[in-house]
Amino acid sequence: MAAGYANKARCTGPEFDEWGRSEPSYQERSYRDGCYSDIQNLWIGRDIDRHTFPYVHGGIDEDGSLHGGVVEYPVLSGLLIWLGALLVHTDAGFLAASALLMAPFGLAVAWWLGRLSRWRALLWALGPPLVLYAFHNWDLPAVGCATAAVFVVHRCTSMPLRKRAFWASVLLGAGFACKIYPGLFVLPLALYVLTGGRRGAELPSGLPPGKRYDVRGALAVVAAAAGTVLLVNLPFALAGFRGWLASFQFQSQREVDLSTNSIWYWGFRSFADADGFQSAVSVASPLLMLGSFAAACLIGWRMQLRAGTFPWLQVSAAMLCGFLLLHKVHSPQYTLWLLPFFVLVRVRWGWIVGYLLADLAMGLSIFPWMYSPTGINDGFTAQALMIGVWGRAVLLAGLFVAFLGARNSVDEPLT
Repeated sequence: MAAGYANKARCTGPEFDEWGRSEPSYQERSYRDGCYSDIQNLWIGRDIDRHTFPYVHGGIDEDGSLHGGVVEYPVLSGLLIWLGALLVHTDAGFLAASALLMAPFGLAVAWWLGRLSRWRALLWALGPPLVLYAFHNWDLPAVGCATAAVFVVHRCTSMPLRKRAFWASVLLGAGFACKIYPGLFVLPLALYVLTGGRRGAELPSGLPPGKRYDVRGALAVVAAAAGTVLLVNLPFALAGFRGWLASFQFQSQREVDLSTNSIWYWGFRSFADADGFQSAVSVASPLLMLGSFAAACLIGWRMQLRAGTFPWLQVSAAMLCGFLLLHKVHSPQYTLWLLPFFVLVRVRWGWIVGYLLADLAMGLSIFPWMYSPTGINDGFTAQALMIGVWGRAVLLAGLFVAFLGARNSVDEPLT
């Protein structure tokens, strides 16, 4: 993480304009030198530099731009952004303060993964993604919530499964209020509880004779996550509904373009301005994602019928692959979401090395390419970008299957 901060800090200073923006030529340097971060970039444009409390006083304009402290992220991320800006007056200070706020989450993830999977946690702690993306955006708290939920389920075994799953679901709900994606894992966790955990050994003793499923426990998991999301969002919605709603409107209205960096842009660039294309993607993308989620859960259920354990970690990892592949936005730092599953699920090393190499090609080329966007057949940077885009896409499709066929590393005895 120190190396990651040093990499992003190359874009700060040495001088600052009257708004606290780094000079000279901040935008050119951040793309050309590959040290761009959303944290530094968003210092200007959302009233973050004016220390405006998030959501309450803002909204979204007709052209889709946000103002008045509204950011395009869920409320806990917005609160973290406000805290990072509270005592600083330049984009360099904002980057440093944000890094200090998020670093404990990165360290906690390393500790939890170490307790869960021992040396495999080095994939998180020493992997290139942490250097490239730890402080690219505000993702570490969401990763922390998701990893903490796994830790509670599999290492806090002094509590019954229902109670462990309840608190894990609260953590997943908090993660949803940071970056949405941890909410995907609530359904697999509910199915894990429904079927009594590992080999059905933790079904509650009070079930009626002949009952094989803990319906009450599964519903409690879903309710705990939904209740957490509601409790976290409700104060912001009541204090400023227009501003709170604007962050959701921004994401729903976001068009497929270079900034979204997904297969929908790279595969259909020539159609991006065609009538109806953006509307079609806005329908096709969520439908295909939901289809991948359903397929992962169905396969997991069939595995449970054969082996007696619903593979909630493997299903969660596969669902995340479906999300990353099919969502209309694929920001570079989303790799941090997937990285813990390389620790928690024992896929073959070829998948891991291949994905990290494809991601490295993407991470090192996307912003220099944006600085000087040549044709895709011209230059090393453009070639590396295409390797990253399509290599990553193919590997995500393969990992969807590989995760579902692998063992997890958290149920093995720590001898």
